[in-house]
Amino acid sequence: QVHLVESGGGLVQAGGSLRLSCAASGRTFSSYAMAWFRQAPGKEREIVASITWGGGSTYYADSVKGRFTISRDNAKNTVYLQMNSLKPEDTAVYYCAVGMAPYYYNTRSDGYDHWGQGTQVTVSS
Repeated sequence: QVHLVESGGGLVQAGGSLRLSCAASGRTFSSYAMAWFRQAPGKEREIVASITWGGGSTYYADSVKGRFTISRDNAKNTVYLQMNSLKPEDTAVYYCAVGMAPYYYNTRSDGYDHWGQGTQVTVSS
């Protein structure tokens, strides 16, 4: 059973930075793509960024490109999301997710099948 635990969320002023972490267990972490999603109140969950199992390729939604960076440490079974130049519209619950199959990479939302419990990010103006 896959288990994902996010941390690092909080309240930050616009222009500030946060670093989210997601600790994974239950699968061979280094064989799976990982992604970060977010869901704002009244909106659908959307994919924010994704990364291949080895970290060689990444994807970013247009809304965060140039401000967010996804990375992973396979030795620690952890994926990160560095968020800089935060905006009020980045306010959401952020979730990490694991790819549907080993060595399978999909930049669309339907490429992931397990999510953590989420961590709240609130950006004040």
